[in-house]
Order: sequence, then structure tokens, then C-alpha cells
Amino acid sequence: MTSFLNRLIDMALAEDIGTGDITTDYLIPGDRQGCGAIVAKEALVLCGLDIAKTVFQRLDPDVRLHADGKDGAEIACGETVLTLEGNLRALLTAERPALNFLQHLSGIATHVRIYVNALSHHSRVRLVDTRKTTPGWRVLEKYAVRTGGAHNHRMGLFDGVLIKDNHIAACGGIRQAVSAARKQISHLIKIEVEVSDLGGVNEALESGVDVIMLDNMDVAHIREAVSAIQHRAVVEVSGGVTLEHLADLAETGVDLISIGALTHSARAVDLSMRIQ
Repeated sequence: MTSFLNRLIDMALAEDIGTGDITTDYLIPGDRQGCGAIVAKEALVLCGLDIAKTVFQRLDPDVRLHADGKDGAEIACGETVLTLEGNLRALLTAERPALNFLQHLSGIATHVRIYVNALSHHSRVRLVDTRKTTPGWRVLEKYAVRTGGAHNHRMGLFDGVLIKDNHIAACGGIRQAVSAARKQISHLIKIEVEVSDLGGVNEALESGVDVIMLDNMDVAHIREAVSAIQHRAVVEVSGGVTLEHLADLAETGVDLISIGALTHSARAVDLSMRIQ
């Protein structure tokens, strides 16, 4: 995790600074000290604070940083998120890359918290993300999902078997796909199958899968599926899930609700840095 973050931070700084910050370097003496504050311009759930700190420390190892809150905290509009004191050139040059991390990750955490709050009366249902993440940012975006109060699905293709419609079509059916996977994977790895109708539910049950994903099914058919499964497999619902229908889905008795929008549709929150 540390080496990954260091590479990502280095890349963010390199693409922004290039051969040098010609504005700051021409205007600000190299030895000048300064202080500033990052302030929330809207209510938000904080995420990415340590990453933002690391960006400033990369350009000024002696920078002094102070934050009253921590990741996961709810920050009010106008509240100071982070105060900084150090080399003024470093503060100004690191400002945008640091804010990019902080605004994007806090945006996801804030977005997720809204969904989590909508399920506050359905504690047995677990809200999970998907692999619909920004290339190169998956680890961070999934961390932001957890910070917002939801959970992670697979991190990638390497840590779980999820047999989807195209796999089923290529293998000639659910039974064939499950059988082929089971012959090759460890007994410690679970098998999940995506289905879109009750026929698929029954075939998945007969194949002894661990998790059944009900894809793009309406509430009435989801209830039928849950009744048919009778706790013989974990039940996940996915596809077309909206905030407005979360409670209805939770009341069907499913175990997991997966939503790609937790990551791909979250907007960056509004934060700014002011030199004092």
C-alpha cells in the first residue's frame, strides 16, 4: 500500500510540476515561510487526509501539519480541515495535487454515506461497491467506500470467482461453468454466479454455488428468488440500483446490494486552500 501510494503521489506531482512551477518559483523567494489552511466549502465526509499530508511532505519534509478531524469525520461547511506551516513555495506547488486527492476521495466517502444512511434501518443488509473505478485509483476509491461506511466487493479479478453472463454463454451454461471453475480453484475460494431469472436461480442452486447475484431483476422477482434460495446461498442484488429504491430492495431479504455508482458517479467535493 505504501509503495503504491508513493508511486501515485510521485506521478501526480510530476504531471503537474513538470520542469518546475514557473509561477511560484518566479514570484516567491525560495526561503520564504508561510502558513495556510484547507477549508471545506460544503458539508462533507472527510477522506484522504493522510494522502494530502504526504503530498505536502514530499515537497517540504519539515512542513508542520495539524488536523482536528480524521478520515470518516463529518465536516461542516466553513470548517478547517487542515492547517499547514512551512516553505511557501512547497505549499503553493503542492496545493492542487493534494486537493485533487482530498476532494475526490472525500467526494466518494460523502456520496457513499448518503446511501449508507438510507439503509440505517436495515442493518443486516451489506452495501458493497464494484470494480467500476478510476484506473490506477482502485485501492484508494475502495478505501473511500469503506470510509463512507459501506463495504468492498472484489478488489479485482484475482480474489474471487464471479461467473457472469458472458462466461455462462462461453461455457454453455451455469452448470458447466461452475463445474469447470470448481475443478481448478482452491476450496477456500467462493463461487458467485450472476443470474437474471428464476431459472438461473434454480440452476445456480443445483450447482451448489456460494453466492447468487440477481442482476437487473425487479423487486417482485427478487422476492421470489430470495424465497426459493432459502438461505442456501448468499444473495446479492445488482444492476440499476438507485438511492430511492434501496429500502425496497433491503426489505426483500437480500444479503448484499452492490452499486457501481458508489464510485463512478460520485462528484468531487469543494475544498480550497487559503494562504494566511
